Amino acid sequence: MPQARQTSRKKTSASRSRGGSATKDPGLREQLSRYLDPREVVVLTRERVQEAVDDAVERGRMTRDDATALVAALFERGRSQTDDLITQLEGVVTGTPTRIVREVDRARRATGIGSNFPISGYDDLTAAEVGERLGDLSAPELRKVRDYERRNANRKSVLQNIERKLG
Repeated sequence: MPQARQTSRKKTSASRSRGGSATKDPGLREQLSRYLDPREVVVLTRERVQEAVDDAVERGRMTRDDATALVAALFERGRSQTDDLITQLEGVVTGTPTRIVREVDRARRATGIGSNFPISGYDDLTAAEVGERLGDLSAPELRKVRDYERRNANRKSVLQNIERKLG
């Protein structure tokens, strides 16, 4: 069976993340960066993996025992990594839901996944909630929010808050 090829696209965690309390642990930062980067994560069902190794067994590339052991090892390793990540996240994620959502928005923007609008769920937020989420945005992101706000809800308190941050 051919060896998996290592990609040369890996970036350092620091270049993908803008920091924050959820990234104090370098191991956690590395795992989050890897899981949030769509180039590094592939979703395969156990059925698909089993089909691939069954095909290799049929072609005589590996024995049935080796195939069974390989599938079991792959899924045990995946389960272990997932459990470790969840444990680390539970240990790190403390604070209010607003702060957690703000950190998720920051991570989403840093990795470039999801909507390109700076604040997720914007249309469902109150003016006060929008104000809390403006602090982490860059000037271009603030201008994007300001333009959207003007075209839609046009809330004076939100617009004043954005103008104050833009200085």
